[in-house]
Amino acid sequence: MSFNDIELQRIKKEVGGFCLKRCPEYIRDKVRLDYKIDNRDVIIIEIRPRWNNPDEIIETPIAKIKYILSQKIWELYWQRANMKWVKYDQKKSSKSLSELVQEIDSDPFGIFWG
Repeated sequence: MSFNDIELQRIKKEVGGFCLKRCPEYIRDKVRLDYKIDNRDVIIIEIRPRWNNPDEIIETPIAKIKYILSQKIWELYWQRANMKWVKYDQKKSSKSLSELVQEIDSDPFGIFWG
């Protein structure tokens, strides 16, 4: 089951707002952040031209925030080099989507932004 309209608006505000804030308008033709929704997952992606072929656009996953409906909580994941998602152990889960977005933004352990 996917998100309802109210949840989608909250995601747009929190995650979409973060993506716009993180990449200022003057560089968005070179690199930008966006998000995709896949069932109950919100995946933040970086979109940029491929370094050796600028005509090809690549999308790189940065983080995944999963909503666990049965518990009414959000969980944060990061992606390993082998493309598998791993639960972010430094912050177990939260009832607040914005709290996890702030954790991605601050990235105190260098997991999302290096």
